[in-house]
Amino acid sequence: MIGFRNVSKDRAGSRVRRLAGAGMVLPLAFGALLATGTGAVAAGPGSGPTAVVSMGDSYISGEAGRWQGNSLTNSGSRNGTDRGWAGGSTYDPGRVYGTTAGGCHRSDSAEVRSAGAIADVAVNLACSGATSENVFRAANGGVAFKGEAPQADQLAAVAASHDVKVIALSIGGNDLGFADIIKDCAYDFILWNSYCHDDQQYGVDQRIDGVMGKVGKSVDEIRAVMRGAGYADASYRIVLQSYPSPIPRAAENRYAQSDWSRLNSGGCPFWNRDSDWARDSLVPQIANRIKGVAAVKGVQFLDLRDMLQGREVCAKASKQVTATVPASARTSEWARWIDNNESQGLIQESMHPNHYGQLAAGRCLALVVAQPATSGFGCKNTPGGDQSGMYLTPAP
Repeated sequence: MIGFRNVSKDRAGSRVRRLAGAGMVLPLAFGALLATGTGAVAAGPGSGPTAVVSMGDSYISGEAGRWQGNSLTNSGSRNGTDRGWAGGSTYDPGRVYGTTAGGCHRSDSAEVRSAGAIADVAVNLACSGATSENVFRAANGGVAFKGEAPQADQLAAVAASHDVKVIALSIGGNDLGFADIIKDCAYDFILWNSYCHDDQQYGVDQRIDGVMGKVGKSVDEIRAVMRGAGYADASYRIVLQSYPSPIPRAAENRYAQSDWSRLNSGGCPFWNRDSDWARDSLVPQIANRIKGVAAVKGVQFLDLRDMLQGREVCAKASKQVTATVPASARTSEWARWIDNNESQGLIQESMHPNHYGQLAAGRCLALVVAQPATSGFGCKNTPGGDQSGMYLTPAP
């Protein structure tokens, strides 16, 4: 079984310290070109194969795409949840992440790959752990990351070889320290018997203006690259998206906070007050601020704050996968739990949309691209449905 079960508080604390030491990446990558059709040829604006490009961080790169729901079973396919299972006791994350396994984690089900036929080619430049500086051009403050050039510089090559129609951007979570927020809130549940939302809210308020400035600069950098490649602003669209909440509201959590089940069985070690703060204050605050950046920069906004509603880790409306409850997009959780001792996959996969969540995000992208580029939308799921049940609402 996964290392959550039957742990003492001391051992749990040790495992959370491992979580911190391993550098869990949450929101908080043309190194690898992920194509859905024709390969790259000399082209450019208005000619050659069309392309949809994703840029930014782990929430769009495909982090956690290895997993179809969460299961406490640690052997074999883990009740069908582990897409990296290669048979027997062998696991190969490369079956899902390709050559980016252990690094940028661009999965085969990443949003840009799951959006369907919105372009001839899908190019995933996003990278797990990326900050805004990893998006900027090197000539304007950009920084290489995980052995790859800044994403805007990679975009220049794509823009020259393809007719880019859509660029989806998810950025800002790592700049804001989303991973540290999640880690500290888990510490407060497991070790300190205290809440995290008050201190964390203060920190977010102190940093968020600067972060949003960097999100805006990321858009500017993309525009500069595209103009340099000969594209008119109206010849393609940028879709700037927000983040979904991977944990539910307290009233929607199937585990009581009064025992260790949220850690030992559920993989969602957070107090009720902190859960409500994350779901109804932090995630909306970030979404509303990103919406403001989209408006100022004249790009399309895709609000994903409610994308995982009822499908979060530990949500009452979803079920863990067992030998008798198969993995299913209709019943399973759509986000990866905190596997804080890496008894299954990597810590960096924690608290991200999993395979099912990425299929849903891809459907959201396809739906919003079918709408006028000047309109912003939210994207929600239909209870009991799979990714085909995603639908748009006016952005809050």
